[in-house]
Amino acid sequence: MSLDPSFVGRTYPPTAPYQVGREKIREFATAIGATDAAHHDPVAAQALGHPDVVAPPTFPVIVTMAASRQIIEDPVLGVDYSRLVHGDQRFAYTRPVVAGDELVCTNTIEDVSNRGGHGFLTTRTDVSTVDGEPVVAVWARYVIRGEA
Repeated sequence: MSLDPSFVGRTYPPTAPYQVGREKIREFATAIGATDAAHHDPVAAQALGHPDVVAPPTFPVIVTMAASRQIIEDPVLGVDYSRLVHGDQRFAYTRPVVAGDELVCTNTIEDVSNRGGHGFLTTRTDVSTVDGEPVVAVWARYVIRGEA
């Protein structure tokens, strides 16, 4: 099944807030081998001017992957999750994610194409605080494999 290019530009409603916890940041940092003290110790983070521990740069994946279900599970778009492959990810930060942030995600479909029997889907997720302060924009590229 081909993806419908008319979905380009579609924006989904903001997600429910995600409370960023200190322990979640520490666990994520440990899992990826990020040893910088600012990811683990509030005093070290405060010495750098942050209000609490700072999340590693790829931490927003936790929030944006959950938010992307709005797109992936959109029955009209028709993505077959069993055929989905994550192709690319990039981040553009306005400021770091820190413990105590309450983040919401707004998903937009930026590109849809079909080539060689495969669908290609590019999304942008704008992550902001509940007060509307921009934090990071996250782009993801998905390949939906065609039938062999």
